[in-house]
Amino acid sequence: MSSVTLGAAERAPRTAPEKRPPVSPPSPAPMPGVVTASLVVLGLGLGGVIGLAITAESSSQLRAAGGVAMFLGGLTGLAGTYLALVMVLLVSRVPLVERVLGQDGLLRWHRRLAPWPISLILAHVVLLCVAYAQAAHAGLWHEVGVIVGTFPDLVTATVGFAFMMAAAVVSIRAIRRRVGRERWWAVHLVMYLALALSFMHVIALGPSFVGHPLTQVVWILFWAATAGLVIGYRFLLPTVRTLRHRLRVAEIRPEGPGVVSVVLRGRQLERLAVSGGQFFEWRFLTRGMWWQAHPFTLSALPSPPYLRLTVKGLGDFSSSVARLRPGTKVAIEGPYGVFTTHARTRKKVLLVAGGIGVTAVRALLEDLPSGTDPVVVLRASSEDDLVLRAEVAELVRRKKGRLHELVGSRALVGFDRLAELVPDVKRRDVFVAGPPQFVHKVAATAARLGVPEESIHYDEYALP
Repeated sequence: MSSVTLGAAERAPRTAPEKRPPVSPPSPAPMPGVVTASLVVLGLGLGGVIGLAITAESSSQLRAAGGVAMFLGGLTGLAGTYLALVMVLLVSRVPLVERVLGQDGLLRWHRRLAPWPISLILAHVVLLCVAYAQAAHAGLWHEVGVIVGTFPDLVTATVGFAFMMAAAVVSIRAIRRRVGRERWWAVHLVMYLALALSFMHVIALGPSFVGHPLTQVVWILFWAATAGLVIGYRFLLPTVRTLRHRLRVAEIRPEGPGVVSVVLRGRQLERLAVSGGQFFEWRFLTRGMWWQAHPFTLSALPSPPYLRLTVKGLGDFSSSVARLRPGTKVAIEGPYGVFTTHARTRKKVLLVAGGIGVTAVRALLEDLPSGTDPVVVLRASSEDDLVLRAEVAELVRRKKGRLHELVGSRALVGFDRLAELVPDVKRRDVFVAGPPQFVHKVAATAARLGVPEESIHYDEYALP
């Protein structure tokens, strides 16, 4: 079967959200101006850091032996450290920024920025070693030993530099693909430790800071603010929400081949602001799983006292979800994501789901306001893989939309018929969720059919 249009559910939905409006409030609307203002402030900060390095040097210092290398070493060190802190800020999950760029957007900026601080800090280390060797008229390797062994805080800074280089190497794409998500995450945490270990030597030895107490205070405040945001939004806020809502696994429901829904019961979920299409980082507090958090999208809007996520067993962690026992405690971080109705630029929408991407589409569909005339396209290799199909069909009926199911092999069932299925596609927002290759193909097809870039929204489901 290549395509079928459904107007009503084949069986009654098994979850409560369809029976009454959700009680939990939606997530706050994004504020793009906050991101613009943040970029301006960060740009001014980088300019200020470069200005500090330039004004800290005199012409006589530049003319001295090793003076030019010393100046360039200080400049690259300050700029590299500043950009490293910005890189940390990008993944600190500040809500006002995350609601605009989303996790995917923040991670893309994080990856684009990463080579710069790493390269600058590496240049800082090399240039300063060269500068001190030239000033002492000694060999480079001999001077490296002298610097590390005699300068204050250089031992800890050297350890921090080693940690930073290790995190950089593991993040190289070819290596990253061979390292499990859990190991990569653990190694990546050392970046925080690396920056902490390098903090004191900057204050103690940097020409821009020695004898400049006001500059020291400003630099310390910037570091403290960065640390505060990371601790607050990555650790304290998730802890508060976990303790407030006290989620536990209530039931594990089979949905299809290798797919289960996890129904959670908690407290005060009417205070949990979340929009359809958003995800949480879930930490199941049971042996072998408690130390890792993985992202899974809610497959239905909250129906206090219940939450539901639907998971396909693709990796070790996601496969273990099916074996969770009722009563298992759950810690949460989130909600995150911009794959929501807030992203709409037009009244009408097209929702496209590939495989387990139906979870985001189903929850987003439930959250759409009236009048959006939704067209939903579900893609799967077989009928059994069309999980949550009856719930989606019932929601489409209630929203007075249309549902198409494309079932079969990729070679036989493509998206060349998208214009035929949705003749007015270029006048709609297009939301697509599923595996990365699927998402990119649908997005490219939509763009080719005339949908503007700002009206194409996607949610990629990589291997968890």
